[in-house]
Amino acid sequence: MSTGEGTRAVRAGLPEPQKYEPTLPGPVFAAHYHLPGEPTGPYTYGRDSNPTWTLLEQAVGELEAPGEAGVETVVFASGMAAVSAVLLSQVRAGDAVVLPDDGYQALPLVREQLEEYGVEVRTAPTGGDAQLAVLDGAKLLWIETPSNPGLDVCDVRRLADAAHAGGALVAVDNTLATPLGQRPLALGADFAVASGTKGLTGHGDLLLGYVVCRTAELAARVRHWRKVVGAIPGPMEAWLAHRSLATLQLRSDRQCANALALARALAARAEVTGLRYPGLPEDPSHKIASEQMRRFGSVVSFDLPDREHAERFLAEARLVDDATSFGSVRSSAERRGRWGGDAVSEGFIRFSAGVEDTDDLVADVLRALDAAAG
Repeated sequence: MSTGEGTRAVRAGLPEPQKYEPTLPGPVFAAHYHLPGEPTGPYTYGRDSNPTWTLLEQAVGELEAPGEAGVETVVFASGMAAVSAVLLSQVRAGDAVVLPDDGYQALPLVREQLEEYGVEVRTAPTGGDAQLAVLDGAKLLWIETPSNPGLDVCDVRRLADAAHAGGALVAVDNTLATPLGQRPLALGADFAVASGTKGLTGHGDLLLGYVVCRTAELAARVRHWRKVVGAIPGPMEAWLAHRSLATLQLRSDRQCANALALARALAARAEVTGLRYPGLPEDPSHKIASEQMRRFGSVVSFDLPDREHAERFLAEARLVDDATSFGSVRSSAERRGRWGGDAVSEGFIRFSAGVEDTDDLVADVLRALDAAAG
């Protein structure tokens, strides 16, 4: 039966109904399982598999690649565990990997590790499909679109087609978009990778990552890497993540509406420069984003005049937590330059819109901006 994405989010990964059993079974806490005879069943040891992971993996796969046969999902303890698993399971010494040079700030750490293992790493910006220029001979292309924190967008299908023509695999970090905003596998990618910590689970209370693989062969290597390094999610985290998926569409719709309203309000402020949100028609990324994204995400970025101005704004906001990460039901923002590693100004703000009433959130931000300017 064909269903809408809201229905899919509510029912994804649920087992067949059993009399007197809960709709979503509780977390399975098990380090080992009864295992007489040959170990031929699906559950043998807690580092290899867990029934709670299985349901969550089925659910994420249904959201990222609905109706696509052969797709397999592997869940991890964090987003960086998922990122590392793809890169380090698919390449070896002498291979070349292409990364964005404007992506998530932990990517340089992965680059260092890859280079220590003898892997050549090339980088290029996300915008303008600039990674095309450094693809020749690469084994794997890593795409992050929209990029974090700059919110540039690239043409996934164009890049994937070019990469595949040269024999490269393609992975897309789908953290910011979520499966309801973008489906990388439908755009040609081999892997959809994300930090479930962010918008997917949306409550800022757990760490989780996942990799959706186009084929069982690709998934086997990723799953083997998870087993070797032991980067497994706890059953409680996996269960909480699955439970949270039911509200994904509701949360995403409100967050995206709030982000767009906030971006429009910020566009009218003289002290705000460098405003980026792919949902704004005037944004440089809007054209390609509107062709490959169904929602534009919860994150807005902009510059305030300097560090002190940005810090006054964050201190004055009442409905916005000064915190890192994004995608939560509660709005948050941070002066991203405090971490180092991102090519941003000292006054750069990454803002994550929550699910507050739109008018309340916009009013609070404008009031905080007024106070910061005074």
